[in-house]
Amino acid sequence: MKTLFFSAKPYDKISFNTHNSNPHLQLEYLETHLGPHIVNAVEDGTFAVCVFVNDRLTPEVIEVLAAKGVKVIALRCAGFNNVHLETAKKYGIRVCRVPAYSPEAVAEHAVAMLLTLNRKTHKAYNRVREQNFSLNGLLGFNLHGKTVGVVGTGKIGEAFCKIMMGFGCKVIAYDIVSDPELAAAGVSYCNFETLLQQSDIISLHCPLTPDNRYLINKANIAQMKKGVTIINTSRGALINTGDVIEGLKTGQIAYLGIDVYEQEEKLFFKDLSGSIIDDDAIQRLMSFPNVLVTGHQAFFTEEALKQIAVTTLSSITALANGEEPDAQRMLA
Repeated sequence: MKTLFFSAKPYDKISFNTHNSNPHLQLEYLETHLGPHIVNAVEDGTFAVCVFVNDRLTPEVIEVLAAKGVKVIALRCAGFNNVHLETAKKYGIRVCRVPAYSPEAVAEHAVAMLLTLNRKTHKAYNRVREQNFSLNGLLGFNLHGKTVGVVGTGKIGEAFCKIMMGFGCKVIAYDIVSDPELAAAGVSYCNFETLLQQSDIISLHCPLTPDNRYLINKANIAQMKKGVTIINTSRGALINTGDVIEGLKTGQIAYLGIDVYEQEEKLFFKDLSGSIIDDDAIQRLMSFPNVLVTGHQAFFTEEALKQIAVTTLSSITALANGEEPDAQRMLA
């Protein structure tokens, strides 16, 4: 029973091979992302394809997979905006995901980005290595007492809220459905406009949907406090990059931390240190001294990789045995 991995990195191979306890499950790996350019490389009779955030499962790609007999599309991530679910349902292909893999990993990375920007530790590190111990230009601000707006209070948003409350922040949140336990713990739910207007710091922890694409745009940025900090560890297209660049130029946005980027499939998970990057938007962002970019690193912990592998493999095995995995894992 063959499962073909796309966008596979060395750490994926190690993790999945280590945690594969099913002797009948044959794992093969390709480094390239899945898309129209490579889908015909899938051999007839392949049981499952395992994909990641930048693989593109368009209707055309899924049609080819169905013709080759693929029964399962296994996402080794939580988000699924890159899979055309209606086409998968049409051809009877089951789609599963990893709904929660160490949500603390992503939440803690969001906090790390916030603290790095706030206290300029990345600049201090480089400065001290050059024997420059001056504090000029390193002035930060206390998180204690600040209002932190959290967009999306699923598992990751919940973990982030709790960390921020531990810093002594006032935490307000916006979500389609409020979490009564978080509310009881001290998180104040409000509408999106109120969150924009009151937050000193805004952190995005929601999935990407057709309704919230470019959630952070020119009009919404104008409603924010001048000097706001924005952190995005969710999906790149939640932010309109051009509008954010304008907000940075005017000072409306004081700090920006992004672990995701709308065009990241051309950049992230690759060593481009010897290349000319022709993406003007990301180059412009990285030129700002008050912007921190990491390459979709938030999930990348030992605990998260183990959970991703164990959950994905158990879902594939269950479907192969005619069993239903946990309902939260299933999308189609």
